[in-house]
Amino acid sequence: MKIAVAGATGTVGRYVVDVARERGHRLVLLSRRAGHDLTSGDVSAALAGVDAIVDVLGIQTLSRRRATRFFEATSDTLHRSGARAGVPHLVALSIVGIDGVDSSYYGAKLAHERAVETGILPHTVLRAAQFHEFARQTVSRGAFGPVVIVPKARLRPVAAHEVAGELVRVAEGDPAGRATDLVGPRDEILWDMVRAVLAQDGSRRPARQIALPGRMGAAMASGRLRGTDEVRRGVVTFSEWLRSAGVPR
Repeated sequence: MKIAVAGATGTVGRYVVDVARERGHRLVLLSRRAGHDLTSGDVSAALAGVDAIVDVLGIQTLSRRRATRFFEATSDTLHRSGARAGVPHLVALSIVGIDGVDSSYYGAKLAHERAVETGILPHTVLRAAQFHEFARQTVSRGAFGPVVIVPKARLRPVAAHEVAGELVRVAEGDPAGRATDLVGPRDEILWDMVRAVLAQDGSRRPARQIALPGRMGAAMASGRLRGTDEVRRGVVTFSEWLRSAGVPR
């Protein structure tokens, strides 16, 4: 089949491309680099003959307003362009446990889900836990001078390549509305994950754990982002990932 990947250069998108190619699928990579404007353009020509779109787009901001505008605009483009091209299935990635956390980035992801669910194309939304890669991203994004600021968070992280495999599997099937949530095999504390990354890198940078304010911070600290028991579980633990693939791609 022919699969279009929106966000093909991101953390999960790169693995989606790898998995889809390994399974023999033809690919269309939607990106600004290839001349595709997903916030306001028409990409129907690029979607000609496509059997499924996998939307793993993201934006690096904690602003609910900015992220919501981005997700609503890109979803609208994918729905309208996909409908013109006759695409029968849109698959979108979201985050486990965000119901009721209508603030910051999580609020924007809820808006993203609504945009996908109310759009023209038949769809499937897959919610996944935070990726193992989130620990290394925290080291990078949480740098405050020489100190790494680590949000207090209880997670059930999953390997990004396992999320990609599940997204491709879902894309190969029929639209289902909501797929079973995907989480990792065990609970982790983000603070411990970050310290393990720093140790692997041989870094002596100090790290400080803080509780983020607001509903987003409360959700992270409470453990609700681990999902429920009615989930699909990945098999790669954080420590296994760190030993074998814990370096940036």
